[in-house]
Amino acid sequence: MAEEFCQVGDVRLCYETFGDPGDPALLLIMGLATQMVAWHEDFCADLVRRGFFVIRFDNRDIGRSSKIEGRPPTMAQILTRSRKAGRYTLRDMAGDAVGLLDHLGIEKAHVVGASMGGMIAQTVAAKYPDRVLSLASIMSNTGSRFTGQPKLAIYPVILRTAPSDREAFVEHIASVYKAIGSPGFDRDVDEIRELAERSYERGINPAGSARQLGAIVASGNRTAQVARITAPTVVIHGTSDRLVSPSGGKATARAIRGAKLVMVEGMGHDLPRGAWPQIIDAIVENAERAEQPVAAQAA
Repeated sequence: MAEEFCQVGDVRLCYETFGDPGDPALLLIMGLATQMVAWHEDFCADLVRRGFFVIRFDNRDIGRSSKIEGRPPTMAQILTRSRKAGRYTLRDMAGDAVGLLDHLGIEKAHVVGASMGGMIAQTVAAKYPDRVLSLASIMSNTGSRFTGQPKLAIYPVILRTAPSDREAFVEHIASVYKAIGSPGFDRDVDEIRELAERSYERGINPAGSARQLGAIVASGNRTAQVARITAPTVVIHGTSDRLVSPSGGKATARAIRGAKLVMVEGMGHDLPRGAWPQIIDAIVENAERAEQPVAAQAA
């Protein structure tokens, strides 16, 4: 489908849809500094074949969506987890996602988020429970300082500013995926480079990526908020995630009553094609829980 745009307050969002609008809607929310194209078209097509109307979009400050005014957070604010780090919060980004649903005339949707997108998806489910049919939180966490934290060796990789030169940018993205990717699955370097090239062509915004990180920091520990989620939930996490440690997924599952935890052996902090069947099956099975009576879910 061709890219489209909608206005949500002061934010202009770029989005795409796949499938039949008459099917149940499934909203995909991507993570930090990552454009909607990281939800691969083949992944979206697989979900369409399973009966969903699939929506993906660029979060604010990334890709072709609005760039937000304001200075990015300082390194000191990030490292000290200062609430002043954010020009906006995850709650604002959740409002963007719901605004997109409003634009499309969708009352309720299955919501799937990866990494920071998982945090946004959790926030949508907690703040707008009447809009969420089911929740799938992938390789994410609750914002606690004690769970879901990166390995120390990963910090230099994730805190390095992406270069502005095209080829250097592509090499940078390839090196990031090599560091955080899935050791238990084949890594398609050509596909990663293609994603990097497409992202570069759609527009890069290092300051926006930093502001997104500031939103995570400013939102603090969200465990109490996450515990209010009532939608059928599946938490999916890789056993080899070096960026958001598996403890983040486990803490998320513990916080949400009735949540199912699916640990994908050998998966890191990416969505390797080899893991798609397990991930998609978990999303579909969880969505089916939304159609069951509450008593049946509790059984």
